[in-house]
Amino acid sequence: MDYIRQYKSFINSHYLNGAIRITVGITLPAILLSQFNNLTAGIAVSIGAMCVGNTDNPGPIHHRRNGMIACVLIIFMVTLLVGLASWSPVVTGLLVFVFCFVFSFMGVYGTRASSIGVNALLVMVLNIDRHRQGLDSLITATYVLAGGIWYTVLSLLLYSFRPYKLVQQAIGDCVQATAGYLRAKAAFYSPDTDYDQDYRQLMESQVSIHEKQDLVRELLFKSRKIVKESTHVGRVLMMIFLDVIDLFERIMTSQQDYRMLHHFFDDAGLMQECRRLILHLAAELDEIGIAIMSGKPSVENRELASQIRATREHLNRYRDEHRNAANVEAFIGMSNILESIEDLGLRMHTLHGYTTYDRKLSRNIHSEVDVEEFVAHTEVDKKLILDNLTFTSDIFRHSLRVSIATIAGYIISGFLPFGHGYWILLTIIVIMKPVYSLTKKRNFERLMGTLAGAFVGLLLLYLIKDTAVLFVLMILFMIGTYVFIRINYLICVTLMTPYVLLLFHLLYPTDFRSILTDRVIDTAIGSAISFVASIFIIPSWEHERITDFMTGALEANIAYFKDVAGAFIGKPATVHQFKLSRKNAFVALANLSDALARMLSEPRSKQKSITEMHQFVVSNHMLTSHIATLAYYAEPLAARYADAAYQPVVDDIVCRLERSVDVLEDRETAVVRPPAKEELLILNEKVGSLMLRRKAELDGGVEGSTDARKQLREFKPVVDQFNFISKVTTDIGKVSPALHAALVAPEQEVGLNPLF
Repeated sequence: MDYIRQYKSFINSHYLNGAIRITVGITLPAILLSQFNNLTAGIAVSIGAMCVGNTDNPGPIHHRRNGMIACVLIIFMVTLLVGLASWSPVVTGLLVFVFCFVFSFMGVYGTRASSIGVNALLVMVLNIDRHRQGLDSLITATYVLAGGIWYTVLSLLLYSFRPYKLVQQAIGDCVQATAGYLRAKAAFYSPDTDYDQDYRQLMESQVSIHEKQDLVRELLFKSRKIVKESTHVGRVLMMIFLDVIDLFERIMTSQQDYRMLHHFFDDAGLMQECRRLILHLAAELDEIGIAIMSGKPSVENRELASQIRATREHLNRYRDEHRNAANVEAFIGMSNILESIEDLGLRMHTLHGYTTYDRKLSRNIHSEVDVEEFVAHTEVDKKLILDNLTFTSDIFRHSLRVSIATIAGYIISGFLPFGHGYWILLTIIVIMKPVYSLTKKRNFERLMGTLAGAFVGLLLLYLIKDTAVLFVLMILFMIGTYVFIRINYLICVTLMTPYVLLLFHLLYPTDFRSILTDRVIDTAIGSAISFVASIFIIPSWEHERITDFMTGALEANIAYFKDVAGAFIGKPATVHQFKLSRKNAFVALANLSDALARMLSEPRSKQKSITEMHQFVVSNHMLTSHIATLAYYAEPLAARYADAAYQPVVDDIVCRLERSVDVLEDRETAVVRPPAKEELLILNEKVGSLMLRRKAELDGGVEGSTDARKQLREFKPVVDQFNFISKVTTDIGKVSPALHAALVAPEQEVGLNPLF
């Protein structure tokens, strides 16, 4: 691991910038008001700033602004109502139940709305043990309102000073995620590779890339200033992102028969050399990502090109010495790999140039696509609420589950001698997620992080007595908490626990051991309630909805394949349509991979046909990769090798994929047309004749570039992709009925889960 590169990435990331912004926004009001002997008001103002800061997720500035304004108004009303209801535990309990349902249900409008809902519940919990009169409730709510307004103004002001910084950081993060995907691809070139593990790592990397690409699309395509190309920086950033998307597709096109390549080239060391080159390319991408984040030009590795040439020369020498009729196909595959590596190197040279922000780069940019179709739009429509007010809706079940679990925690906390009911409720609210796997993960991380953080806090309080040092440490722990809150919850909780302990010690320096003990006990109670609720209260299991992700991936691949294959039958898709179908296929594949990962975290009894499911997901990943490879060959070769023989092959592949969709959705399958084996055979025979011509040339001692060699190098890879796609499609068709029997049939037998 390159620790210097990791450090640079961390320092320039939007995670650190956001953490510092939130920390300053929270602590400054408390510090200033404490100087005027009004720490109580300062804490209330800081709570308001904290709740609004927690919703200030990366995104288009108008979305951030609207979200923060909505949060300010909501937390004011919640604080006021909870304060007014504090005279009656029954009324307070009723508010807890209603608020938990309503604000959890806000997640139906997307991630930002869900974040606002969680922080509305946070401000409710933090005020639930405070008994106030009517005027005091209004005053406290006003302080919270002031804190929210203060943070909103601070965030918008900072954005106005550096409007492109967040976009640069998000694109840099996306580039580094692409580097991670490239490293996952490099694992296939290791001699002792585990293909199942490597595919699992590849799919996890793709999920991460999808999340980061989606954020960049939001930032770029929903920002009018950038979309209208009114500034040089905006145009360059748009060009970088579009090139990174094309780069990612090019990486996907490197799908090969790795077992065959290992068989022929491991002894020569060529596979290991390719692996080293791919890792060097990944390191280059990391450097480019860091440069984009920092806004400084990147430094290109000049030795990479010579290393690629050396590997090419090694391959040529080995081919001249060992080529025969049996390994011609393997040499073509290895040559294609090196061509991909060379192409990636050229693309990275272009990306290095973009980091200079040279004005010559963006003069000729023009948009070929309608960016509006490349981002998701969620309208605040009451119909969406009505459609989800049913037990078949995951968000409805989650909201009801949170309400029941939280009211149970509220009732239990009333019987505990040490109180601190707000910490039990807080634990439940932050742990419980719409799906079991995420709740389970959060539960474990919350418990382990609390124990580890409690030990660290206790150690610091035992060793350090200086209040100023403890205050500085508290600020550092607070920054760390907000750095990791969106990327690693375990580390976040581990840092948050000593931060909270130090805060309470500075405010109430007498009994920190009691506070520490109560936090651990409260966390354990809240975790236990969350765990029980996620299993027994209208649970939501991944096998109940994974069929939608499976059919979504198949349908997206059908559209993607039609657009790509159309070029070989004289019906090329427009650039806009191709890019849209490519994006949809990549997103659908990432969603399917993520669903499989969630299913693997569920109890074994809920993991339906997991072997077949893994095979289905891997087959879809291979299908998308081969379609992307076919797309790479389409532009230079489609017009030259267009042939009517492709049409029945395309129709057959599409028909088989559509039949798989019908099977999974339990629909009646349309009339089945016979497989187009003869047409595929015709294409293969053309390749075979070229292979025989080339072998005859080699046997006759004919070296160098010949017409047969040129046609073979161009035509064979295209036909190979149609063969690969046809084979993978057959595999998907074979596994689909078994998955349907395991996933759909049990639901038809048992029906919908009861309430408990």
